[in-house]
Amino acid sequence: MRVWRNWQTRRIQVPVGNYRPWRFDSSHPHFPLPPEQQASRTRCASASCRSRIVALHTSPRTVDPKAARDFAVEVVRKLRESGYVTYWAGGSVRDLLLGRTPKDYDVATSARPDEVRRLFGPKRTIPIGVAFGIITVIGPARAGHVEVATFRRDSPYADGRHPDHVEFSDPRHDAMRRDFTINGLFYDPLEADPDRRVIDYVGGKSDIERRLLRAIGDAHARFGEDWLRMLRAVRFTATYELTPDAEVIKAVRAHADKILGISPERITAEMQMMLEHPRRRRAVELLRDWGLLREIFPELDRLAGTATWHDRMEILDRLEHRAFALSLAVLLEPVTKRSELRRELRSAARRWRLSNHVRDTTIWLLETLPVIDSLPGCAWSALQPIVIDGRFELLADLIQARWTVQRRPLEPLQALRAKCRLPAAEIDPPPLLTGDDLKQAGWRPGPEFGRVLQAVRAAQLDGTIATRDEALAMANDLLQ
Repeated sequence: MRVWRNWQTRRIQVPVGNYRPWRFDSSHPHFPLPPEQQASRTRCASASCRSRIVALHTSPRTVDPKAARDFAVEVVRKLRESGYVTYWAGGSVRDLLLGRTPKDYDVATSARPDEVRRLFGPKRTIPIGVAFGIITVIGPARAGHVEVATFRRDSPYADGRHPDHVEFSDPRHDAMRRDFTINGLFYDPLEADPDRRVIDYVGGKSDIERRLLRAIGDAHARFGEDWLRMLRAVRFTATYELTPDAEVIKAVRAHADKILGISPERITAEMQMMLEHPRRRRAVELLRDWGLLREIFPELDRLAGTATWHDRMEILDRLEHRAFALSLAVLLEPVTKRSELRRELRSAARRWRLSNHVRDTTIWLLETLPVIDSLPGCAWSALQPIVIDGRFELLADLIQARWTVQRRPLEPLQALRAKCRLPAAEIDPPPLLTGDDLKQAGWRPGPEFGRVLQAVRAAQLDGTIATRDEALAMANDLLQ
């Protein structure tokens, strides 16, 4: 049996019976232990794990930042009162020192996983990452959850993905196993003296002050432990506006060809975080400069240095919406043939393991782009189905960015957007004619029905006909 993760509902189901201990982290929430660890698979510690669904990754829109912080403080307090060394750790500390509100909180402690479960109770804990010393503690409504990890040191990473085994240790060794100094900090939320709240074994605090991205120890070794860290280096440099250490750049360039050893799902998860961020252009340029784009998106990499590449970067810079599909549409447009667009995009979606929603939205954007791009010489009947689609604002954002780069006037697009604000009955009136009307008029249903109804609807939208009688007369002419 295994743990199942559904990214759409953001819920995890733990099936009945024993399961393999799967690592649980934000970049890749599910992968099995390597064969050598199967012998030490962990049994489910409590019957409360059986056949239940637990809301772990609550949507950011439903998590209250204050409730999340209060709960994270309470987790530290409860562990500390029980005699365990406990701090906040990792990305939440980094975000706090950068003046940002953490999206979630991770806790590191000297308590062992079974001690954490005993302290918080089996009904409030899930041993998703117990093989790595990680227990997820479920918070109250709108507080999200906290992952509590035992201080550990990792053995060598034989597969460039996860350690052969882990060994519980202390805060210093736990900090030294992490990727970058900005992620190797601990924070004591119970400390009264602000100057003593940050526990820093790796020089991360000064690196944050200098806006420097630096690996902990040898950069080559850190990336060799998990090749995904190369993409994380790009994302942190771009989204946090950091200056990368020269050794980080050198190590990424030396090992860029190994990135495809990572699963497509993990690569796509990192790419999505980059391409949904306002500094997505910087991320793509770093991918190109450091040699990673050549491995994960060679079609786009071949355009580097051309006028097309420059236009793509300029368009990315001007997008207002953060949708992943929108950025993909910008990058994929110049490397797909119009006549084979659907086939090529479906192939790319399979390669990158894109969700159906992202795939279909990207295809829709690129298929409808030429229609809007032909303004102002396009009939309303061709524009109307696009305008009433819920994805139109994404398309309008793409068109505005394109036209701005191309220095085309924006008035036709602005007029179309204004028309979208009209009452629904005006921009999407009920059809004058239906298939039932044609059958009542004595016509036998057939393939031509759809073609005729489409022509009648177009004439209605364009104002050529205005009444049911006119629509029926037009249909009779077309069917004869």
